[in-house]
Amino acid sequence: MSAVRRTRFADVGTYVAYVAICLFFAGPLLWLISLSIRTAAEIYVSDIRIWPNNPTIENYAAALNNPLFPTYLWNGLKLAVAGAVGAMLFATPAAYALSRFRFRHRNLAMIGLLAFQMISPLVIMVPLYRYMDRLGLTDSHAGAIMIYIAIAAPLFTWMLKGFLDGIPQSLEDAAMIDGCTRFGAFMRVVLPLSLPGLTSAFVLNAILGWSQFIIPFILISKPRLLPIAVGIFNFQGTYNQTSTQILAAASVISIVPAVFVFLVLQRFIIGALMAGAVKG
Repeated sequence: MSAVRRTRFADVGTYVAYVAICLFFAGPLLWLISLSIRTAAEIYVSDIRIWPNNPTIENYAAALNNPLFPTYLWNGLKLAVAGAVGAMLFATPAAYALSRFRFRHRNLAMIGLLAFQMISPLVIMVPLYRYMDRLGLTDSHAGAIMIYIAIAAPLFTWMLKGFLDGIPQSLEDAAMIDGCTRFGAFMRVVLPLSLPGLTSAFVLNAILGWSQFIIPFILISKPRLLPIAVGIFNFQGTYNQTSTQILAAASVISIVPAVFVFLVLQRFIIGALMAGAVKG
């Protein structure tokens, strides 16, 4: 077999694998959309079909007419944005220190950040709930935001550190020769150049915060304070047992903002991440 034919077979195999992976991840989403436009009578039909016989958008109207649904959306947006902003404030100086300074146990500190990111919130939520309860921070957005920040900061630091590595240190040296302090060079040179990396890390962490379930589910019990992920879960007690189609419609509505933001900014996010992987 010639080298050209082997290359073509390899390309075909690659595309087949891509299609299989896309179908694997898109299948549940397509089925969710299918359920969201079904009538109650078509929910439990025996034959499997993606497109229902009588599609309807009444399920979306029913979900949006719930008086708490807009509150859930607003709470989810507030928690996600506040958590990402807080993580950015803590992660930016940490990422700069890890990128520019050489100090003892630096690599150990980076591994520690990564190890913390790998810990599931389920592992620490029970003792954390007791701690937050004693501080009076349960059933409040302030307590939930603090946990959002703690969980997002390590990932934010790692992402931003990779981007800062791509900014030449000679630019800071030139600014300090011209009279800037280290902090001044950071604010006037590094921070403006790192804006694409900050934006991409902020968007990705905000999307992760939008989908957060465990933290608000354990820390918050008041319905008016719940974000959208937990609010949809509580819909199961709001409607009757044949409300699967309404729950599906609410779920589709909840993922639209995250998907929209990613589709609009995907080229910008990927470009920023790739720029951070190459030293200039």
